[in-house]
Amino acid sequence: MLDTLGDAIAIQRVSWRKPRAVDFRSIQGAIGADGLGNLLSGLAGTVPNTTYGMSIAVAELTGVAARRIGICVGAVFVVLAFLPKFVTLIVAIPGPVVAAYYVILVALIFVFGMKILLSEGLDYRKGLVVGVAFWLGIAFQFDWIYPEYLQGAWGELLGNGMTVGGLTVILLTVFGEIGGGGQSRLKTRLTAETWPEVDAFLSKFAARKRWGEEMETRLRAVGEETMQILTHGEAEETADEERNLMLIARSDGKAADLEFIATTDATNIEDQLAMLSEAAASVPVETETPLRLLRHYASSIRHQQYHDIDILTIRVDAVGRTGQVGWD
Repeated sequence: MLDTLGDAIAIQRVSWRKPRAVDFRSIQGAIGADGLGNLLSGLAGTVPNTTYGMSIAVAELTGVAARRIGICVGAVFVVLAFLPKFVTLIVAIPGPVVAAYYVILVALIFVFGMKILLSEGLDYRKGLVVGVAFWLGIAFQFDWIYPEYLQGAWGELLGNGMTVGGLTVILLTVFGEIGGGGQSRLKTRLTAETWPEVDAFLSKFAARKRWGEEMETRLRAVGEETMQILTHGEAEETADEERNLMLIARSDGKAADLEFIATTDATNIEDQLAMLSEAAASVPVETETPLRLLRHYASSIRHQQYHDIDILTIRVDAVGRTGQVGWD
């Protein structure tokens, strides 16, 4: 699952000509397809399957990432499964030639992975998580940490660097959330009428943290523009399509992280913000205003879309650079 998750995110980034927010609805589909494939493999008595990161490096190297090409390649693989002589010819390729091929692909994958990590900034906390997970994964992969105690099922589980690294990232992230600043939650309906409730919640949160009037104003402004964007077009919705909202506010030193969790909407705010710099004459000015104000007040904005939920994470700094969009 972790392998498919990482590969699906990476292939999305390398496939788009212009930077876009990751479509986690497609990621969900990839993980679901991977699970279904493994289920069918188990029922058929064959080996399990997974995605392979080599295709990411090939797409990066060749610039070819069209979906129809992937379908054609899959069809070729199906045909080759019934041609053992051709497969034998591929297996007969000399080891040094295959090694050189893999060196290039692995190098490209490593560099591309670093680009993803650095795309939205690597602060000390993220750097610590990534560094510890990376080296623990390598250590367990090559049996550098108490190999005599890791036998049997535990040896199989913890002998994979990706599994250990992924679990380390999850555990360190959860520990950071628990050990970080306190958080407050608000559950309400996502309508224009509930804005006063959200405004009062943000005011109380800023007062409890003793951030002062300037920070309180910034938080309330971010909340107002975000609510206006999320509730845009709600007049066309029916009563059966009423959306709910959970707002989570966390403190991180002098900064605040606001997480708006709502039922799914069709638009991605990150992509809308990216389009502001592209002078789209067809977009009315009054529609752009909330987006521009949100970009002005927020330090970073991440919009993750799933099949049944949207997660909009906004970071607000009291003093510092603003208007940066993080691609996630």
